[in-house]
Amino acid sequence: MIQPALLKKQRITLAVLLALIVTTSLIGLGTGYSSLSFDRLIPTLFGQGTFKEEFVLFSVRLPRLVVTLLAGMALALSGAILQGITRNDLADPGIIGINSGAGVGIAIFFLFFPVQAGSLLYFLPLVAFISALFTACLIYLLSFNKSSGLQPVRLMLVGVGFSMALSGVMIVLISSAERAKVDFIAKWIAGNIWGTDWPFVWAILPWLVVLIPFALYKAHTLNLLSLHEPVAIGLGLSIEKERVVLLLTAVALAASAVSVTGGVAFIGLMAPHIAKALVGPRNQLALPVALFMGGWLLLIADTIGRNLLGPDGIPAGIVVALIGAPYFIRLLLKK
Repeated sequence: MIQPALLKKQRITLAVLLALIVTTSLIGLGTGYSSLSFDRLIPTLFGQGTFKEEFVLFSVRLPRLVVTLLAGMALALSGAILQGITRNDLADPGIIGINSGAGVGIAIFFLFFPVQAGSLLYFLPLVAFISALFTACLIYLLSFNKSSGLQPVRLMLVGVGFSMALSGVMIVLISSAERAKVDFIAKWIAGNIWGTDWPFVWAILPWLVVLIPFALYKAHTLNLLSLHEPVAIGLGLSIEKERVVLLLTAVALAASAVSVTGGVAFIGLMAPHIAKALVGPRNQLALPVALFMGGWLLLIADTIGRNLLGPDGIPAGIVVALIGAPYFIRLLLKK
């Protein structure tokens, strides 16, 4: 049974994070290369703006904001699941190669199929999932030992190796591609939020509507998987079956996110750690907080990046990496 004091702390934390998300959203909607003053933001939201104001808000900034928020949530939840099933605090879909695996699939799809806001667009999360799943299976198999099970340290090393190798594959793929397609893939690697139209929202939303509640439902299972294997088996848990199911969930969450945001790393590393520091390690409490934290981290990174260095700004993935890389090194030295 969860103590009432911890539940109260979680609710307060979620309320604060929700306030931060709303505040950051309003700042993001009111700032950018195209002017839309804050005093015109509320009237425009209620349909009282000019054609230009409504276009900037509803066709440019609002879909980008929704995509960024959803993707940050998906990446955070994916990271939390990976850390739980591997019992490794350094696990993250970007660090252990899952994002890169999805990126190779998207690069092949983009190079050989015209990506438009039409029917092909909705295949992007599926293509990313298939490619990321194939990568995750290879990493899992190479990290698994028959006598001792999954090796967390080996998983990290194999995952980092896969991430570097797949980044090289992407460079080979674009070496003879058209200039426009090379620019797109380069921005994807940097973590640029490129899916900024409403069709991209509808492309990933069905995945998240199913996967996020399922992941929250599996919070107790993640608690058991964090125990030593003999203890978990003694409690009646089918370890390998649950690991496979949760691995599929984590891969699908990460793939659906990076299919529209680019190769963003470290969100899945930082958000679960911050959540556990705030409300404790119990996943029933930590997962919802990590969900909100991931959405806010990517949202604020994109808001900062968009308003720096001219109209193109800095990709959100780079802004996150500037924060996440030192955090990763700190955890590496600590653990």
